[in-house]
Amino acid sequence: MQGTTLFLFTNDLRLSDNLALMQAAASCKHLVCVYCVDPAWFKPGRYQSRVMGDHRWCFLKESIQHLASQLEKRRQSLLVRLQSPYQAIAQMLKAHKIEAVYRSRNMGFQENAYWQTLRQNFPAVTFNEVETFTLFHQNDLPFSLDELPETFTQFRKQVENLPISEAATTPDILPKPMPGLRYHSDWLPATARMNSPFTGGEAAGAEHLKLYFSTMQPTTYKETRNALQGWTSSTKFSPWLASGCLTVRQICQALRHYESMIMANESTYWILFELLWREYFQWYTLKHGVRLFSSRGIKTKCRLSCFYPERFQKWCAGNTPWPIVNACMKELQSTGYLSNRGRQIVASCLIHELGIDWRYGAAWFEQQLVDYDVGSNWGNWQYLAGVGADPRGCRHFDLDKQARQHDPDGSYRQRWDGNKTCPLDSVDAADWPIMP
Repeated sequence: MQGTTLFLFTNDLRLSDNLALMQAAASCKHLVCVYCVDPAWFKPGRYQSRVMGDHRWCFLKESIQHLASQLEKRRQSLLVRLQSPYQAIAQMLKAHKIEAVYRSRNMGFQENAYWQTLRQNFPAVTFNEVETFTLFHQNDLPFSLDELPETFTQFRKQVENLPISEAATTPDILPKPMPGLRYHSDWLPATARMNSPFTGGEAAGAEHLKLYFSTMQPTTYKETRNALQGWTSSTKFSPWLASGCLTVRQICQALRHYESMIMANESTYWILFELLWREYFQWYTLKHGVRLFSSRGIKTKCRLSCFYPERFQKWCAGNTPWPIVNACMKELQSTGYLSNRGRQIVASCLIHELGIDWRYGAAWFEQQLVDYDVGSNWGNWQYLAGVGADPRGCRHFDLDKQARQHDPDGSYRQRWDGNKTCPLDSVDAADWPIMP
């Protein structure tokens, strides 16, 4: 057994079903629990958006605070550092006799880059990753990562009958904190409670899981999942899944119990179907690495696009000529959430009607969405832009048809003031004003 182990919380802000934390706890006498809030999250990036918008940060901060309270009940402490993970962990490894570092496996390119750099720079320290964010372990997949199927359907057919392990219980006891270490967390950026229906934290996620499967909503999921509005139209698990307050195994376990005790039909299967989509994009992200952020995605041809600052700002604010797009974007800005159908509608508008590089839209979603996760977000944007895993090449939505189909009475557009439209451009290509 090692002396002191550092556990880095990332996308696993919970104690239940956290195999990475359990393995770290079993390996040591003293455990240091750390979470890093990177200051770069709050600064504009390459695509004019921040990594962390107010809605997303509010949910994440609530989740961090709840995790800290749960650790305190087990006589542990969460050390929160306002630093990049590389800086924070490197400083602690230099200052303290830490023999091992554990974390849940991350799929993102940047997350893996700093982890590899730490391993290279601290060869005397043992670095361990445990898969907790996915439904399956990589070794359980019936193919190597290099042979990941090119389409979701091919992937689903090979994995949907694989056994799914049971969720692990919450540890009652954790090793003591490291003696002599000052457990004083850094000040975190303040945020007001946002107009969001979601509350961060493991307890809130568990309560929502319990409530959802105490209703008949799972039996009608396939019929209601494309609705633009309504709390009960879809599962709404995604914010807690993205931050790791809930695990995909916990959801599958609750789903299996529901199917055995209440009802199993096409709609309950479709919940698993959507979770497998999420699973596919996680392995897709790990396989393709930095290509997830390339304009040409995983394709050989680059999609022709441009950047129109005025069009992009109007799209973000919901001031376009299309009421259905405006309503969706105003809901996103107000709540930090948007239905799956709404996301497809506004993405198609940005890519096809506005002719803007799809990555600006993906980055705006990254800033705004409380349920942002790198694989699902960037993978879906590639898919809709025709540079990802879509065998058809692209998805161009008829916006008027979408409005008639999914908002026939106009109630959604009215609720979010979408009918107030604006001309697409006020200047021409030469920057001359366009007369109204």
